[in-house]
Amino acid sequence: MATEGIPTAVPDGGDPIERIEVELARQIMTLHGRAGPWLCYRISTAATGAGQQDGSGGTPLGRHRVRSCIGAGQPRGAVFRGRRPTGEVWSPQLHREYPGRDWILTRILWLCGEEPGYNRGGAVDTMRRFIYIHGTPDTEPMGQPLSHGCIRMRNDDILQLWEWVRPGTPVFVQ
Repeated sequence: MATEGIPTAVPDGGDPIERIEVELARQIMTLHGRAGPWLCYRISTAATGAGQQDGSGGTPLGRHRVRSCIGAGQPRGAVFRGRRPTGEVWSPQLHREYPGRDWILTRILWLCGEEPGYNRGGAVDTMRRFIYIHGTPDTEPMGQPLSHGCIRMRNDDILQLWEWVRPGTPVFVQ
């Protein structure tokens, strides 16, 4: 069984992640390697629940892959808008200055749907909806659905995950 927390090493060596599974009902992300599940993270998905449609604000279900890994070299807490760093680093003061901002921090793993008509193409396209796995302020709770559709993680967790994920890594959202 996978453990919650941050291990210091990948248990089965080599390419550490064969796939990532996201469970909306339990608000957890499980990393699977060759030997099976080995690490779980508490996450936060859409406040509106699951949703495939553009404009739904929901987290899209089904098979995805990581399309792009964004944020190399940026500091922990780096603020992104439109997948570009703003030059800001999140702080409580910055949060007070921009209280309505949907904070996308530290790193971005941009997802692409793999199922035409379900999460790929037309009005259900995960990539065109800009659905990411990304960091969020440490003040935001995990384990509760509060996002606008993305999969939020603690900044330390996304930094670690970033080291193990490559474009093409499978992500299954259920």
